[in-house]
Amino acid sequence: MKVLAIIPARGGSKGIPLKNLRLLNGKPLLDYSVNASLQSKFITRTIVSSDHSKILQRATKLGAEIIKRPKHLATDASHIEPVIDYCLNFLKLKEDYCPDIIILLQNTSPLRTKKHVDDALNIFLSSKYDSMLSGYYSHHFFWRIKNSIAIPMNYIPKKRPNRQDFDYQFIENGAIYITKYSTFKKSKCRISGKIGFFEMNEGLSIDIDTELDLKQANQKIKKLKI
Repeated sequence: MKVLAIIPARGGSKGIPLKNLRLLNGKPLLDYSVNASLQSKFITRTIVSSDHSKILQRATKLGAEIIKRPKHLATDASHIEPVIDYCLNFLKLKEDYCPDIIILLQNTSPLRTKKHVDDALNIFLSSKYDSMLSGYYSHHFFWRIKNSIAIPMNYIPKKRPNRQDFDYQFIENGAIYITKYSTFKKSKCRISGKIGFFEMNEGLSIDIDTELDLKQANQKIKKLKI
């Protein structure tokens, strides 16, 4: 079974300049995803996709393979799916290599560990899912704002439920995405077909986008000794 990990790591970032090389507890943010992938008992190949030379150098030093990302796939408006497809096409053309399974690991989720990766892959490989995403259950009441008006999304205010009766929402946390190669090539989407889920703790679901996120993640990493 060929399980390919793809770790996107572009150099540009509006919120945090060169975010993927910022230090968390003394290690670059990139290290956490690469190490989780390399230490996995299921992942057979780890690819880092980046447009930035220093990120590519760091990935190589850690032991990952690298694919230099073209500029048109490294803008603020770029989506992940074309990056995944570019990597797959590159490997197919260069080596005639096609994985069975693709796992996407985003560097913005440094609290996702090797154990999470292996537990998620273990579930996926023993299931009939076509793809899988990670997330956590939330007991919060959600509202959306439209034209300055608040509209309830997951409950009726007149019938406000008790916590034990509440229909929990599963929140996507961006830490792990898994898909069959054939499913991705057909849909060009990281999650499609019959979709499974992998539950993580809400406290480990920090998605780093701001300096405050970095600070909170740093504190948790030190506390948890990740």
